[in-house]
Amino acid sequence: MIRYILKKFVFMILSLFFLITATFVLMNAVPGSPLQSEKATSEQIQKNLEAYYGLDKPVIVQYGIYLKNLTQFDLGISMKKKFQAVDKIISESFKYSLKLGIASVITSVVAGCVLGIIAAMYHRKMLDNLAMVIAVIGLSIPSLVMAPVLQYALAVKIRAFEVAGLNGPMDYVLPTIALSSASIAFIARLIRSTMIEVLNADFIKTAKSKGLAGHLIIWRHALRNSMLPVVTFLGYLMANVVTGSVVIEKIFAIPGLGKFFVQSVSDRDYPLIMGITIFYAVILMVSRLLADIAYVLVDPRIRVTGGKVAK
Repeated sequence: MIRYILKKFVFMILSLFFLITATFVLMNAVPGSPLQSEKATSEQIQKNLEAYYGLDKPVIVQYGIYLKNLTQFDLGISMKKKFQAVDKIISESFKYSLKLGIASVITSVVAGCVLGIIAAMYHRKMLDNLAMVIAVIGLSIPSLVMAPVLQYALAVKIRAFEVAGLNGPMDYVLPTIALSSASIAFIARLIRSTMIEVLNADFIKTAKSKGLAGHLIIWRHALRNSMLPVVTFLGYLMANVVTGSVVIEKIFAIPGLGKFFVQSVSDRDYPLIMGITIFYAVILMVSRLLADIAYVLVDPRIRVTGGKVAK
């Protein structure tokens, strides 16, 4: 296991290096300077700003300086946010993205499991069809479309929620639903297919023959064995939810990391673009590593040999 984790860690470092290089090259390949949009600045002030951010140096020198600073965990200073440090912007805004991500993961797992269990228990009956119709709708409508629909229906027409803004816990409800709808549908289909297979297994038939109540069979035996695919999916889900909230945060005016990422791209704020991209990449890689480790730990049939996962 240690060899497997070390191999994954080395792969993560290499992937991160290529990602940083590609992002830096692409960012600097765009014509013009990010400081050109500054208004009412004299030519001398413009030159002073370029010197302050190192933009007056060749790109390869800028790249070397950035990598050197990165080894000291220095992500630089924002060009547009009143000279705030990038790491401070990330730490202050990520708490909102994390809250939204955790709420979405809990909602996805709970609602997805309930829908999947109902569909499996009433296989090929009306409730099964209804649950799968809800799942198909969740998978078919992207969060980009789901968010404004929820705003119009529940905030504008019914006025049960605020259209946008973040003034209390209730303001997380609509963004959470929009962000988790696809995950709910995926988990529901996953639980349904796995549980149908488990319910036909011999140990379930034995439990029924001993007179064990139906709900005890579901909760003690069937659900536990059906949860394995969901557990291994959680790492990927957490990463996708946290990194996938970019558009949702913008639509609902949540001051999270995604909102700053969109602004940084439109403002061409180089240090902030690089910092948030690296931060997202680290979250994604660590989450997938944890998912791989959980997959090995949860399923005793899986062994790690030669740094590779195998059954």
